[in-house]
Amino acid sequence: MIKVIVVGGGAAGMMAAIAAAENGAEVTLFEKNEKLGKKIYITGKGRCNVTNDCEPEAFFENIVSNPKFLYSAYYGFDNKRLIELIENEGCKLKTERGNRVFPVSDHSSDIISAFNKRLKKLGVKIILNTKITGLIIEDNICVGVKASSHNTPPERSSNNDSKKSGEIFRADRIILATGGMSYPTTGSTGDGIDWAGSAGHKIEICRPALVPFNINEEWVKELQGLSLKNVSAKLTAGKKTIYSGFGEMLFTHFGVSGPLILSASSFYAAFMEKHKDYKEDTKLKLDLKSSLTEEQLDKRLIRDFEKYSNKLFKNSLGDLLPSKLIGVIVKLSKIDPEKPVNLITKEERNHLVSILKDLTMTVGSTRGFSEAIITHGGVNTKMINPSTMESKIISGLYFCGEMIDADALTGGFNLQIAWSTGHLAGESACC
Repeated sequence: MIKVIVVGGGAAGMMAAIAAAENGAEVTLFEKNEKLGKKIYITGKGRCNVTNDCEPEAFFENIVSNPKFLYSAYYGFDNKRLIELIENEGCKLKTERGNRVFPVSDHSSDIISAFNKRLKKLGVKIILNTKITGLIIEDNICVGVKASSHNTPPERSSNNDSKKSGEIFRADRIILATGGMSYPTTGSTGDGIDWAGSAGHKIEICRPALVPFNINEEWVKELQGLSLKNVSAKLTAGKKTIYSGFGEMLFTHFGVSGPLILSASSFYAAFMEKHKDYKEDTKLKLDLKSSLTEEQLDKRLIRDFEKYSNKLFKNSLGDLLPSKLIGVIVKLSKIDPEKPVNLITKEERNHLVSILKDLTMTVGSTRGFSEAIITHGGVNTKMINPSTMESKIISGLYFCGEMIDADALTGGFNLQIAWSTGHLAGESACC
């Protein structure tokens, strides 16, 4: 019987262990936390957006990095098969807006319970509170892992070096599912990515993705707490548009956040990966009135100014903008706030229109990994066989989940990457 060790008890690791056990392997799953799926518990604000019930074309359209690499993994274990697996273990699912799939209970713990049931049925040996510290590689073959602590371990090596380097556990196949670097408090600290790099794999720089932006302009802080819907956003680097989208956003004490911004941040990370020496400013441009053309917006302003012809400019925008936004727009327009609206010139009005249609901010940086939903970067996909998830340079070593340089937008797509690559790695490790 083939012996398989899976390192990491998150989404990809649990799925890899299940797939390997279903294919007849003796599987041991190591997790350094006190329980499995610690990161899953906090996904979707504790509800767990487990996948997206879309068609394959839509799935790949939402992949930001290396979608072609994921073809074999996704078609081998897609969203339909995942839904079937979870519901067969007693966790009923529901589909919400945008084809997002959640447990009916709205409790992510029910997803973890479903996987725990499946692992138990298959006889997977689960070892918690155990930190793996490295790989054992002999003649370009991965034959085991080193651990610094353990509970009721599987077969131990009698290697004399074990006392110096930590306990050694051997197996026929090793699957790394240690995650990326986002939410490090859940255990995702990039360990597995470091091991892969030490073993000779090319590593793409890890960057926070699906993460808020820090904004340089001070006036943004005045808008803290303001949420906007139906906003168009465009992220630009020089004359190049990195991202454009439509949706909801939130102003914060440091910059901007919300679904629209999180999506933009993933494309920002991808751009920075390809242009590592880029030094110019990156701009975030908002169209606050995307349903109106500039001409239509100008006519709307004329009507509002006529309606409030006896008011001062600072008191004339209440029908057009949220109250918290008015002071900032008045300041940026450089129109005297005490000026009567019936004295505002056409040139001043045109400048106001341009601000409303192109409110521009300078992106200082993204927030850190502690606020990032996912990691952009990781093990270069050219170092991995996409049909098996096995390393191309180290036999018997497999990768899956967030530690691979493949990521997607929000909506359940990133978890589906983890499920699909985990399943393929587990299945392939038994061949």
